[in-house]
Amino acid sequence: MGLSYRLFICFLLWGSTELCYPHPLWLLQGGARGPVSSPQPVLVECLEAQLVVTVSKNLFGTGKLVRPSDLTLGPEHCEPLASEDTADMIRFEVGLHECGNHVQVTDNALVYSTFLLHSPRPVGNLSILRTNHAEVPIECHYPRQGNVSSRAVLPTWVPFRTTVLLEEKLDFSLRLMEEDWSTEKTSPTFQLGDTAHLQAEVHTGSHMPLRLFVDHCVATPTPARTTSPHHTIVDFHGCLVDGLSDTSSVFRAPRPGPDTLQFTVDVFHFANDSRNTIYITCRLKVTPANQVPDQLNKACSFNKSSNSWSPVEGTDDICGCCNRGDCAMPGLPRRLLATEQLSMSQWQKSSSRKRRHVAEEADVTVGPLIFLGKTSDHGMAGWTSAAHSSMALGLGLVVVVTLTLAAIVLGLATRWHAVSYPVMCPVSVSQ
Repeated sequence: MGLSYRLFICFLLWGSTELCYPHPLWLLQGGARGPVSSPQPVLVECLEAQLVVTVSKNLFGTGKLVRPSDLTLGPEHCEPLASEDTADMIRFEVGLHECGNHVQVTDNALVYSTFLLHSPRPVGNLSILRTNHAEVPIECHYPRQGNVSSRAVLPTWVPFRTTVLLEEKLDFSLRLMEEDWSTEKTSPTFQLGDTAHLQAEVHTGSHMPLRLFVDHCVATPTPARTTSPHHTIVDFHGCLVDGLSDTSSVFRAPRPGPDTLQFTVDVFHFANDSRNTIYITCRLKVTPANQVPDQLNKACSFNKSSNSWSPVEGTDDICGCCNRGDCAMPGLPRRLLATEQLSMSQWQKSSSRKRRHVAEEADVTVGPLIFLGKTSDHGMAGWTSAAHSSMALGLGLVVVVTLTLAAIVLGLATRWHAVSYPVMCPVSVSQ
């Protein structure tokens, strides 16, 4: 049975050539050129920077010719090139990024996909159609091992230092989590003595795998990092210094993944400060996932039982600088240590300064954390006063109802007693 007859039967049974062509048609890979001797009704050429689609007017193989005006390419409905009415073929020539073509990056290839659309319209004053709507999927695959363009490109799958030059491509976040780390905390309120569970994340998109670190964290009573008073939680490029005091603040190990870092902080409030809110601002940064942690890129917690620092990953020696406060790469001149260590004032200054690689790091704030139970917590005082008033009113109503019921019961009891024991009057009997 010939191809044209099979297409015709398929069209009659399913009403669309989309089902007759379940896969992209007649694809030429990675820049194939030149004519191809094929009787197929649709021919696709994937050139260096162009997509060329040639369509036979006898698209359905039934002898009913389609009109060029009824054919478009892609979501933007690009029209075909002008051709003679007597020509047997209709030709499209578009750029790989034109007509709404979709591009997808796979492990081995760049895949450009689009579709050929046939939308017939009535001819003249007639209200009938002799051909059906059809949609033919089209794809072009280009191997990622080669460069299909004569111009230099900087693809996102090659070294990290090239990738980070593209600003604002990484999405950093810092969230309050429930105690089991399964969901984000719905309420920001805490009692003193509670523990805040913080989760830092980076969403890498199409970037190579990255490892996230919390470089520095500071707590302030307002969102502004320069607010006074302040309390440093993480310092010296990843040392959780809040754990040095009488707290259980630590980084959680092991990580859920390289792009996530979790840590806990025992909640607190600032003495002699009437505000009951805390904001925590952290500088988050990333390195390639395969880079070994070092003194500048680490997550270290203080272990009170052993009186020592331990890292989430890496060797213990990278945390040795947390006590000394001189965390820098070995061999770095001492005169540069001051510029490498992020004290509070230095960190605030560098936060406002435009960094060269803004995609490598970001300052993220979580809050407000609201602390209940403080003596200066006027909101809680008002709530407590209202609660006491409501309780007093409720008790008063209970007393009134109780006394009323007691009076009713006493009255009924007295009445019942009178009926049960009638007064006996003497009776005289006449002789």
